[in-house]
Amino acid sequence: MKRKKAILLVSFGTSYLESKKKTIDRIAADVRDAFPEYTLYQAWTSKMILSLLQTRDNLHIPSLEEAMAEITSHGIEELIVQPTHLINGLENEVMIRTILKHTSPGLQVTFGDPLLTTTEDHRTALACLLSEYPALPADEALVLMGHGTSHHANAVYAALDYMLKEMGYPNIFMGTVEAYPDLQTLIAQVKKTPAKRVHLCPFMLVAGDHANNDMAGDQKSSWKSLFEASGYEVICHLKGLGEYAGIRNIYLEHLNRAAAN
Repeated sequence: MKRKKAILLVSFGTSYLESKKKTIDRIAADVRDAFPEYTLYQAWTSKMILSLLQTRDNLHIPSLEEAMAEITSHGIEELIVQPTHLINGLENEVMIRTILKHTSPGLQVTFGDPLLTTTEDHRTALACLLSEYPALPADEALVLMGHGTSHHANAVYAALDYMLKEMGYPNIFMGTVEAYPDLQTLIAQVKKTPAKRVHLCPFMLVAGDHANNDMAGDQKSSWKSLFEASGYEVICHLKGLGEYAGIRNIYLEHLNRAAAN
């Protein structure tokens, strides 16, 4: 008798349902197509977002605890947990601990890697995103907004910025909204270039609250407003990483690797 196998796709979540359709839902569809022999479950980790969607939209998305209870009740024997997280940071560590806490005896659990796990992942992700900007003029700069974290994994953002320069993009910069490299660091770096126009783009799975407000919002503290105050023309691109087929393929590669273990 075949063992009952499943994939649990874990996301932080978003309150922006249009971005959800273009990113998290697309990843789920890709996983279903690539792994037809597995039952697909989904869970989001942000309790605040889950509560907001339930109240605002009457939309229920399972928490980790709910998803694991359902998986157990369905008699799943082999489970691959694939996060849509970008880095091996705090969210991913808490997710792993929660899953293991709610794993029943007899359930074999394997964890797939977040998006940016290996150096090759970094290069592939950057190349995929930069395919949108193949001929950025010397008088324009592209600034990517990552999330940032207090976790030591935050160092990946500075490494990505270093990699961009090594790849031959002196006018493309990686920063974070909540850590380092921060906005003031980015403005200082852009000032060292001949750029007169700045493109802002989220380096996050979804184009959600950070992208729409902290990056592209009209308030004085937004990245758009502060770059404009520094004398730049600013163009905002509200496209989450999950909208890129190449990014979604990295998750599928990580799933394939986990399935082979």
